Amino acid sequence: MNYIELVFTLITDEDFHQDLLINTLGKLGFDTFEETDFGFKAYISADKFNQTAINEQLESFHNLFTFSYEVNLIPQKNWNEVWESNFEPIQIADQVYVRATFHQPQPNFKHEIVIDPKMAFGTGHHQTTAMMMEYLLETDVKEKSILDMGCGTGILAILASKLGAKDLVAIDHDEVCYQSTLENAELNHIKNIKALCGSKEAIPNQQFDIILANINRNILMDQMKGYASVLKPEGTIFFSGFYESPDLDIINEEARKYNLKYISHKKKDNWVAAKFVK
Repeated sequence: MNYIELVFTLITDEDFHQDLLINTLGKLGFDTFEETDFGFKAYISADKFNQTAINEQLESFHNLFTFSYEVNLIPQKNWNEVWESNFEPIQIADQVYVRATFHQPQPNFKHEIVIDPKMAFGTGHHQTTAMMMEYLLETDVKEKSILDMGCGTGILAILASKLGAKDLVAIDHDEVCYQSTLENAELNHIKNIKALCGSKEAIPNQQFDIILANINRNILMDQMKGYASVLKPEGTIFFSGFYESPDLDIINEEARKYNLKYISHKKKDNWVAAKFVK
């Protein structure tokens, strides 16, 4: 699958201007965003890209602030090369070492995760993934059942398994992510992750102790009712993939409809991961 990359440059002193653009792009199907020194990058699968719709939706913002963007086609082969050339090992809370297959092992860490990212998102480098991993390290997951929505590379499910989770289901709508999760589980000798390719319709009819949902605000809003229906009473759900303002308040308001109580949140560069309990 090819991807389209939009590289935005903003001239503004207001952080919410960038949020306006990202929220609008999210509604148009863009599902991954990466901050840069001068703005951000937005990604969408090539088959969902609609230049006319983008122009129409962004037109009104030109009267509010100055921005520009360039459009790049990212073929799968080139995308993989970019991942490999930029992928550096990372550490999470001095407990987890995340590396690619071409890096040397570091056995002094309590947990080591090997990720072959391919085109799938979720290597621990992005703020949202790192915060979700920090939450997992702070949570007792032993013998718990866990649902990982928007699993990407499967990194969160893999960490949860290493922390003692009993039963894991990892779901992503992207075939590349699905295959990546299977391959990365095998690389890490994980046997208890059931990977599924799909979206909310793929959520199995069972109850989970913990749900991980690191996607984006619009998908979280659309799927939250489904999450709540399979979360056990007193169960914990972690949301990420959105900004602190205005997204956290919007997520919290929606969560209250399904008896999900806000507990806490983490913040890195305005990105947020939040903990809720049913």
